[in-house]
Amino acid sequence: MQVKSLLCHMASPFNIVSNAVPAPMPSPNAHPRPDWLRVKFFGGDRYQELKRTMRTLDLHTVCESARCPNMGECWEHGTATFMILGDICTRACGFCAVPSGRPAGPPDEDEPLRVAEAVARMKLRYAVVTSVNRDDQPDGGAQIFARTIQEIRRRVPGCKVEVLIPDFRGNWDALNLVLATRPDVLNHNTETVPRLYRQVRKGAVYERSLELLRRSKEAHPEVPTKTGLMLGLGEETEEVLATMQDLAAQRTNILTLGQYLQPTRDHLPIIRYVHPDEFAEYKVRGEAMGFSHVEAGPLVRSSYHAFEQTESALK
Repeated sequence: MQVKSLLCHMASPFNIVSNAVPAPMPSPNAHPRPDWLRVKFFGGDRYQELKRTMRTLDLHTVCESARCPNMGECWEHGTATFMILGDICTRACGFCAVPSGRPAGPPDEDEPLRVAEAVARMKLRYAVVTSVNRDDQPDGGAQIFARTIQEIRRRVPGCKVEVLIPDFRGNWDALNLVLATRPDVLNHNTETVPRLYRQVRKGAVYERSLELLRRSKEAHPEVPTKTGLMLGLGEETEEVLATMQDLAAQRTNILTLGQYLQPTRDHLPIIRYVHPDEFAEYKVRGEAMGFSHVEAGPLVRSSYHAFEQTESALK
Protein backbone atom coordinates (compact mmCIF):
# COMPACT_ATOMS: atom_id res chain seq x y z
CA MET A 1 0.00 0.00 0.00
CA GLN A 2 1.33 3.41 -0.88
CA VAL A 3 2.38 5.37 2.16
CA LYS A 4 0.52 8.66 2.50
CA SER A 5 2.32 11.71 3.81
CA LEU A 6 1.37 15.27 4.66
CA LEU A 7 2.90 17.64 2.18
CA CYS A 8 3.47 21.15 3.34
CA HIS A 9 4.78 24.50 2.41
CA MET A 10 8.08 26.16 3.02
CA ALA A 11 6.14 29.29 3.84
CA SER A 12 6.78 30.74 0.41
CA PRO A 13 3.37 31.83 -0.96
CA PHE A 14 1.90 31.19 -4.41
CA ASN A 15 -1.37 32.13 -6.01
CA ILE A 16 -2.82 28.87 -7.34
CA VAL A 17 -3.88 29.73 -10.87
CA SER A 18 -2.48 27.59 -13.64
CA ASN A 19 -1.45 30.42 -15.94
CA ALA A 20 -1.31 33.29 -13.46
CA VAL A 21 1.27 36.07 -13.59
CA PRO A 22 2.37 38.13 -10.59
CA ALA A 23 0.62 41.35 -9.63
CA PRO A 24 2.06 44.40 -11.43
CA MET A 25 5.41 45.26 -9.87
CA PRO A 26 8.63 46.86 -11.04
CA SER A 27 10.82 44.69 -13.28
CA PRO A 28 11.39 41.74 -13.17
CA ASN A 29 8.04 40.98 -11.52
CA ALA A 30 6.22 42.51 -14.47
CA HIS A 31 7.39 39.61 -16.64
CA PRO A 32 5.21 36.52 -16.97
CA ARG A 33 5.98 33.59 -14.75
CA PRO A 34 8.24 31.08 -16.51
CA ASP A 35 6.80 27.81 -17.72
CA TRP A 36 8.43 25.78 -14.95
CA LEU A 37 6.37 27.65 -12.33
CA ARG A 38 2.98 26.99 -13.84
CA VAL A 39 0.98 24.38 -11.97
CA LYS A 40 -2.27 22.61 -12.63
CA PHE A 41 -4.95 22.98 -9.99
CA PHE A 42 -6.68 19.79 -8.88
CA GLY A 43 -10.12 20.07 -7.29
CA GLY A 44 -11.72 16.63 -7.41
CA ASP A 45 -13.45 14.41 -4.88
CA ARG A 46 -10.42 13.85 -2.64
CA TYR A 47 -9.80 17.59 -2.50
CA GLN A 48 -13.37 18.22 -1.36
CA GLU A 49 -13.24 15.36 1.16
CA LEU A 50 -10.11 16.68 2.82
CA LYS A 51 -11.50 20.21 2.90
CA ARG A 52 -14.64 18.93 4.65
CA THR A 53 -12.52 17.06 7.20
CA MET A 54 -10.53 20.16 8.08
CA ARG A 55 -13.61 22.36 8.34
CA THR A 56 -15.59 19.79 10.34
CA LEU A 57 -12.79 19.52 12.89
CA ASP A 58 -12.13 23.29 12.86
CA LEU A 59 -8.51 22.85 11.79
CA HIS A 60 -6.22 25.08 9.77
CA THR A 61 -3.79 24.16 7.02
CA VAL A 62 -0.73 26.11 5.99
CA CYS A 63 -1.60 25.00 2.46
CA GLU A 64 -4.50 27.46 2.46
CA SER A 65 -3.09 30.17 4.72
CA ALA A 66 0.22 30.42 2.86
CA ARG A 67 -1.25 29.79 -0.62
CA CYS A 68 0.93 26.81 -1.40
CA PRO A 69 1.42 26.04 -5.10
CA ASN A 70 1.15 22.33 -4.42
CA MET A 71 -2.15 22.46 -2.54
CA GLY A 72 -4.36 21.20 -5.36
CA GLU A 73 -2.07 18.27 -6.14
CA CYS A 74 -1.57 17.32 -2.51
CA TRP A 75 -5.20 17.66 -1.46
CA GLU A 76 -6.35 15.61 -4.41
CA HIS A 77 -4.06 12.86 -3.08
CA GLY A 78 -5.67 13.19 0.36
CA THR A 79 -2.78 15.05 1.97
CA ALA A 80 -2.37 18.42 3.68
CA THR A 81 -0.33 20.17 6.36
CA PHE A 82 -1.72 20.88 9.79
CA MET A 83 -1.14 24.41 11.07
CA ILE A 84 -1.68 24.58 14.81
CA LEU A 85 -1.84 27.42 17.35
CA GLY A 86 -4.50 29.27 15.38
CA ASP A 87 -4.33 31.10 12.07
CA ILE A 88 -2.99 34.49 13.19
CA CYS A 89 0.79 34.93 13.34
CA THR A 90 2.37 37.39 15.77
CA ARG A 91 5.05 38.25 13.21
CA ALA A 92 4.65 39.96 9.85
CA CYS A 93 7.40 38.50 7.69
CA GLY A 94 7.83 40.15 4.31
CA PHE A 95 7.39 36.91 2.35
CA CYS A 96 4.53 35.17 4.11
CA ALA A 97 0.81 35.19 3.27
CA VAL A 98 -0.35 33.90 6.67
CA PRO A 99 -2.41 36.67 8.35
CA SER A 100 -0.55 38.53 11.09
CA GLY A 101 -1.75 40.37 14.15
CA ARG A 102 -2.64 39.75 17.78
CA PRO A 103 -4.35 36.38 18.40
CA ALA A 104 -7.74 36.69 20.07
CA GLY A 105 -6.88 34.30 22.89
CA PRO A 106 -4.58 31.55 24.12
CA PRO A 107 -3.96 28.40 22.07
CA ASP A 108 -6.82 25.93 21.87
CA GLU A 109 -6.09 23.12 24.34
CA ASP A 110 -8.30 20.69 22.40
CA GLU A 111 -6.53 21.26 19.09
CA PRO A 112 -4.09 18.32 19.51
CA LEU A 113 -7.05 15.95 19.88
CA ARG A 114 -8.68 17.23 16.70
CA VAL A 115 -5.42 16.96 14.73
CA ALA A 116 -5.05 13.35 15.89
CA GLU A 117 -8.64 12.65 14.85
CA ALA A 118 -7.96 14.06 11.38
CA VAL A 119 -4.83 11.88 11.06
CA ALA A 120 -6.93 8.85 12.01
CA ARG A 121 -9.69 9.69 9.52
CA MET A 122 -7.16 10.15 6.74
CA LYS A 123 -5.34 6.92 7.69
CA LEU A 124 -1.99 8.67 7.62
CA ARG A 125 1.31 7.03 8.44
CA TYR A 126 3.36 10.22 8.17
CA ALA A 127 2.08 13.56 9.46
CA VAL A 128 3.61 17.03 9.21
CA VAL A 129 2.61 19.68 11.75
CA THR A 130 3.59 23.33 11.56
CA SER A 131 2.31 26.50 13.23
CA VAL A 132 2.11 30.25 13.23
CA ASN A 133 4.46 32.14 15.54
CA ARG A 134 2.94 32.68 18.97
CA ASP A 135 5.27 35.20 20.56
CA ASP A 136 2.40 36.15 22.86
CA GLN A 137 2.85 32.84 24.72
CA PRO A 138 5.72 32.26 27.19
CA ASP A 139 6.61 28.95 25.55
CA GLY A 140 5.73 30.03 22.01
CA GLY A 141 3.19 27.21 21.83
CA ALA A 142 5.72 24.42 22.48
CA GLN A 143 3.39 22.59 24.84
CA ILE A 144 0.71 22.35 22.15
CA PHE A 145 3.32 21.03 19.71
CA ALA A 146 4.37 18.36 22.21
CA ARG A 147 0.80 17.34 22.98
CA THR A 148 -0.05 17.16 19.27
CA ILE A 149 2.79 14.71 18.70
CA GLN A 150 1.69 12.63 21.67
CA GLU A 151 -1.98 12.58 20.66
CA ILE A 152 -1.23 11.57 17.08
CA ARG A 153 0.85 8.64 18.31
CA ARG A 154 -1.77 7.66 20.86
CA ARG A 155 -4.59 7.81 18.32
CA VAL A 156 -2.61 6.35 15.38
CA PRO A 157 0.19 4.12 16.72
CA GLY A 158 3.04 3.87 14.26
CA CYS A 159 2.34 7.19 12.55
CA LYS A 160 5.52 9.21 12.12
CA VAL A 161 5.37 12.91 12.93
CA GLU A 162 7.46 15.71 11.46
CA VAL A 163 7.21 19.11 13.11
CA LEU A 164 8.12 22.43 11.49
CA ILE A 165 8.66 24.68 14.49
CA PRO A 166 9.23 28.41 15.01
CA ASP A 167 12.33 29.64 16.86
CA PHE A 168 10.43 30.14 20.17
CA ARG A 169 12.42 33.39 20.45
CA GLY A 170 15.38 31.43 21.74
CA ASN A 171 13.49 29.77 24.60
CA TRP A 172 15.51 26.55 24.68
CA ASP A 173 13.33 25.05 27.42
CA ALA A 174 10.46 25.28 24.94
CA LEU A 175 12.57 23.58 22.27
CA ASN A 176 13.48 20.80 24.70
CA LEU A 177 9.81 20.31 25.51
CA VAL A 178 9.15 19.48 21.86
CA LEU A 179 12.30 17.38 21.50
CA ALA A 180 11.38 15.33 24.57
CA THR A 181 8.53 13.79 22.56
CA ARG A 182 11.09 12.52 20.01
CA PRO A 183 9.52 13.82 16.76
CA ASP A 184 10.56 11.77 13.76
CA VAL A 185 11.91 14.94 12.10
CA LEU A 186 12.64 18.34 13.68
CA ASN A 187 12.27 21.02 11.00
CA HIS A 188 13.01 24.72 11.39
CA ASN A 189 13.31 26.93 8.33
CA THR A 190 16.21 29.33 7.93
CA GLU A 191 14.35 30.91 4.98
CA THR A 192 17.07 33.22 3.56
CA VAL A 193 20.67 34.37 3.75
CA PRO A 194 21.79 36.44 6.79
CA ARG A 195 22.13 39.72 4.84
CA LEU A 196 18.39 39.68 4.06
CA TYR A 197 17.12 38.63 7.49
CA ARG A 198 16.02 42.05 8.72
CA GLN A 199 14.02 42.60 5.53
CA VAL A 200 12.62 39.07 5.12
CA ARG A 201 12.22 37.60 8.61
CA LYS A 202 10.99 40.24 11.05
CA GLY A 203 11.56 39.13 14.62
CA ALA A 204 13.95 36.33 13.63
CA VAL A 205 17.72 36.12 14.06
CA TYR A 206 19.93 34.10 11.72
CA GLU A 207 22.29 32.98 14.49
CA ARG A 208 19.31 31.92 16.60
CA SER A 209 18.05 29.62 13.86
CA LEU A 210 21.50 28.07 13.52
CA GLU A 211 21.64 27.58 17.28
CA LEU A 212 18.23 25.94 17.30
CA LEU A 213 19.37 23.39 14.73
CA ARG A 214 22.64 22.82 16.59
CA ARG A 215 20.97 22.40 19.98
CA SER A 216 18.41 19.99 18.51
CA LYS A 217 21.13 17.76 17.10
CA GLU A 218 23.22 17.90 20.26
CA ALA A 219 20.28 17.07 22.54
CA HIS A 220 18.86 14.26 20.40
CA PRO A 221 21.31 13.19 17.68
CA GLU A 222 18.96 10.39 16.65
CA VAL A 223 16.27 12.88 15.56
CA PRO A 224 16.89 14.07 11.96
CA THR A 225 17.00 17.86 11.60
CA LYS A 226 15.82 19.74 8.58
CA THR A 227 15.71 23.29 7.24
CA GLY A 228 14.72 25.20 4.11
CA LEU A 229 15.69 28.26 2.07
CA MET A 230 13.76 30.43 -0.40
CA LEU A 231 15.61 31.74 -3.43
CA GLY A 232 14.84 34.73 -5.63
CA LEU A 233 14.82 37.44 -2.95
CA GLY A 234 18.06 39.06 -4.06
CA GLU A 235 20.58 36.67 -2.54
CA GLU A 236 23.86 36.02 -4.35
CA THR A 237 25.09 32.53 -5.22
CA GLU A 238 28.05 32.88 -2.86
CA GLU A 239 25.69 33.84 -0.02
CA VAL A 240 23.50 30.79 -0.63
CA LEU A 241 26.50 28.47 -0.61
CA ALA A 242 27.88 30.09 2.56
CA THR A 243 24.51 29.68 4.27
CA MET A 244 24.36 26.06 3.19
CA GLN A 245 27.82 25.57 4.71
CA ASP A 246 26.61 27.12 7.98
CA LEU A 247 23.64 24.76 8.04
CA ALA A 248 25.79 21.74 7.24
CA ALA A 249 28.10 22.73 10.12
CA GLN A 250 25.13 22.28 12.49
CA ARG A 251 24.92 18.66 11.24
CA THR A 252 21.54 19.37 9.65
CA ASN A 253 20.35 16.26 7.81
CA ILE A 254 17.84 17.53 5.24
CA LEU A 255 17.85 20.74 3.20
CA THR A 256 15.10 22.07 0.94
CA LEU A 257 15.45 24.92 -1.56
CA GLY A 258 12.59 26.47 -3.54
CA GLN A 259 11.59 29.60 -5.44
CA TYR A 260 10.10 32.52 -3.51
CA LEU A 261 6.80 33.66 -5.03
CA GLN A 262 5.09 36.88 -4.06
CA PRO A 263 1.57 36.45 -2.62
CA THR A 264 0.40 40.07 -2.96
CA ARG A 265 1.83 43.40 -4.10
CA ASP A 266 2.26 44.30 -0.41
CA HIS A 267 4.81 41.53 0.07
CA LEU A 268 8.45 41.46 -0.95
CA PRO A 269 8.96 41.51 -4.73
CA ILE A 270 10.57 38.67 -6.64
CA ILE A 271 14.04 39.82 -7.65
CA ARG A 272 14.56 36.95 -10.07
CA TYR A 273 13.32 33.52 -11.08
CA VAL A 274 15.91 30.85 -10.38
CA HIS A 275 16.28 28.37 -13.23
CA PRO A 276 15.75 24.65 -12.51
CA ASP A 277 19.34 23.99 -13.58
CA GLU A 278 20.57 26.22 -10.77
CA PHE A 279 18.49 24.30 -8.26
CA ALA A 280 19.99 21.08 -9.61
CA GLU A 281 23.47 22.50 -9.05
CA TYR A 282 22.62 23.48 -5.48
CA LYS A 283 21.47 19.93 -4.86
CA VAL A 284 24.81 18.56 -6.03
CA ARG A 285 26.75 21.12 -3.98
CA GLY A 286 24.61 20.44 -0.89
CA GLU A 287 25.11 16.70 -1.04
CA ALA A 288 28.87 17.31 -1.33
CA MET A 289 28.67 19.40 1.87
CA GLY A 290 27.32 16.43 3.77
CA PHE A 291 23.54 16.83 3.85
CA SER A 292 21.86 13.42 3.91
CA HIS A 293 19.22 14.66 1.46
CA VAL A 294 18.74 17.85 -0.56
CA GLU A 295 15.39 18.59 -2.20
CA ALA A 296 15.81 21.49 -4.64
CA GLY A 297 13.52 22.87 -7.33
CA PRO A 298 11.29 25.85 -8.15
CA LEU A 299 8.15 24.35 -6.57
CA VAL A 300 9.88 22.61 -3.67
CA ARG A 301 8.53 23.55 -0.27
CA SER A 302 9.72 22.66 3.20
CA SER A 303 7.91 19.37 3.59
CA TYR A 304 6.96 18.62 0.02
CA HIS A 305 7.35 14.85 -0.34
CA ALA A 306 8.30 14.85 3.33
CA PHE A 307 8.08 11.08 3.77
CA GLU A 308 10.31 10.46 0.77
CA GLN A 309 12.82 13.06 1.99
CA THR A 310 13.08 11.35 5.37
CA GLU A 311 13.38 7.88 3.87
CA SER A 312 16.19 9.10 1.61
CA ALA A 313 18.01 10.83 4.46
CA LEU A 314 17.93 7.71 6.65
CA LYS A 315 19.29 5.31 4.04
